[in-house]
Amino acid sequence: MRAIAKLVAAATLVAGLSAGAPVSAQQELKVGAFGTDATRLDPHVSTTGADVYLFTFIYNGLVRFRPGSMDPATLEPDLAERWETSPDGLTWTFFLRKGVQFHGGYGELTSEDVVFSLQRAADPKASGSSAAFAAFKSVEAVDPHTVRITLKQPVPLMLGIVSNYRGGMIISKKATLELGENFHTKPIGTGPFQFVEYKPKQYVQLTGFAQHFRGKPAIEKVTYRYIDSDNSRELAFRNKEIDLFYGRREQDWVERMKKDPEIAIDVFEPAQSRLLHINRTKKPFDDARVRRAVLHAIDREEFLDLVGRDITRPLYAPVPIGFAGQHKELKRYTFDPVKAKALLAEAGFPNGFSVKTQISKISSLNVPMTLIQEQLRRVGINVELEVLDHSAWHAAIRRNESPLVIYGAAQFPIADDFLTPIFHSNARMGGPNAALNFSHCAVADAEITAARSEVDEAKRNALYRTAQEKIMDDGCAVPIFELMQVYGRRKSFDLGYTLSGDLNLGPPITPQARFR
Repeated sequence: MRAIAKLVAAATLVAGLSAGAPVSAQQELKVGAFGTDATRLDPHVSTTGADVYLFTFIYNGLVRFRPGSMDPATLEPDLAERWETSPDGLTWTFFLRKGVQFHGGYGELTSEDVVFSLQRAADPKASGSSAAFAAFKSVEAVDPHTVRITLKQPVPLMLGIVSNYRGGMIISKKATLELGENFHTKPIGTGPFQFVEYKPKQYVQLTGFAQHFRGKPAIEKVTYRYIDSDNSRELAFRNKEIDLFYGRREQDWVERMKKDPEIAIDVFEPAQSRLLHINRTKKPFDDARVRRAVLHAIDREEFLDLVGRDITRPLYAPVPIGFAGQHKELKRYTFDPVKAKALLAEAGFPNGFSVKTQISKISSLNVPMTLIQEQLRRVGINVELEVLDHSAWHAAIRRNESPLVIYGAAQFPIADDFLTPIFHSNARMGGPNAALNFSHCAVADAEITAARSEVDEAKRNALYRTAQEKIMDDGCAVPIFELMQVYGRRKSFDLGYTLSGDLNLGPPITPQARFR
């Protein structure tokens, strides 16, 4: 009877997913996005994962990451065909492609659209990405196809700010002003796919843009469906209702799906890091020897076994793997419980100590924190976990209540995007720019600040290396592991490139993508 009930429930679920969905065409790509609905279909407003991925279908930046990569070394021309920069790194001149067309008959892209877009992206009242543009002094149109950006100070990776990522997406000035508030549900861009229809809590439908400057897409139609449940997305795939979908970041699921001859599993960056931040304002963690004991108590191999070796990798540096400026030869504080106990004894805790801390109930944080609890117990640190709702936990760690905070982030791939908000003292809880510095780390401020304005890449990376050395030596945090992105797709669907990473959290769909 239970088996029959499960079959009936599954059939009912699939029928519900099918209701109202468009009929498939031969070259229709059906995407299963996570989440229940769109937020706002405006790349300068929304930063949610499902929206950010959808924007890659509709918009372009002045430059772009090569499809399938998030390595800054692969940044290449997009709406700009070339650019120049002044020796001091303060003036950037971009020369636009001619003849690039906006969707919906809104005409040719000009420098006026770029100026409007970047000024809007930099406006805190209009943009969710304004912080990235803090160094912008002015954006001006030199002529219809030339844009000049002047900075207040050099920034570590200027091209990344104007790439095809969040605030760097270019919109139509005419369409935005004409549509007003409706622009949030009727997006106009220059990307390979143009907007057709939005059904709240169901789907967004797009069609291939025949006038795209890189050529007409082989995919004729995209149906971007909102399916919040992991199980529902898998069911929809098996019933051929979707072809590409956000998968589970779980080892068992990846292994099981890889056995299906119809599915290809893509595991790619950006990896979401997991670091254990040690609050230096809470006793006894104000003692560096105690903090270093925690560093030596963590066994990363157990985390890889727990979370899954196909979807995780060990992390030994404060800056994630592959980020510009990561210290690749950084001294490793490896698992050494004997040394951890010796450090605790030296600090006056030969029998260990007990401490209470908060943790979220969501499994992606709760499960690894439970393993941390067990590993610390083995060296004499007894951690009592107070489990809170996720929002309450966020509030608690920002009120500086937690001595130990496990936190994950997937930032822009340059060292500064981790070091400034997570390890600069200005970003500590209660600090002037409070962000994610739960450890109250303050040992590398000079290097982090200097690197932000250093034009010479070699000198900037040297500053980043020194900063990471100081952070680890002080025991501000324990880098533990990185959790990768996971997508499933029909094997007959060819992306047209090798997927190793994408900042927008999903495989880019280019004009070359097609069903074989």
